[in-house]
Amino acid sequence: MSARGEGFVPGRHPLDAVGQGGFRFADMSHRGSILILPSGVHAWPINSVSDLTSTSFQPLFAEAYDIDFVLIGTGEKIIHLAEPLLWRFREYRFQFDMMATLAAARTYNVLVAEHRRVAAALIALP
Repeated sequence: MSARGEGFVPGRHPLDAVGQGGFRFADMSHRGSILILPSGVHAWPINSVSDLTSTSFQPLFAEAYDIDFVLIGTGEKIIHLAEPLLWRFREYRFQFDMMATLAAARTYNVLVAEHRRVAAALIALP
């Protein structure tokens, strides 16, 4: 990925494929996790739910005014976030859902096709 710098592709893009350590979208592939925001798709240096902190979501919080719903893909299994992090999401009045990454990617594609104001934080699958 590149555009505004390493690890960023501007625009809203549906996901074409998920797995094998990454994602395919916008006629390119990216290995690793991604954060999909209204501004574009960002490389996200997260390997597991245990890596997540409020700081991990700072780019998402910075674009909160353009987001109504957040999907959090937690890897192969649904794993709930720590309570302090959940409260941080509630502070921004996001509707959000945690699900396995593959399900989150599919849901993201549906919501993008419906022109919804959605963001996604997706942990890559092995």
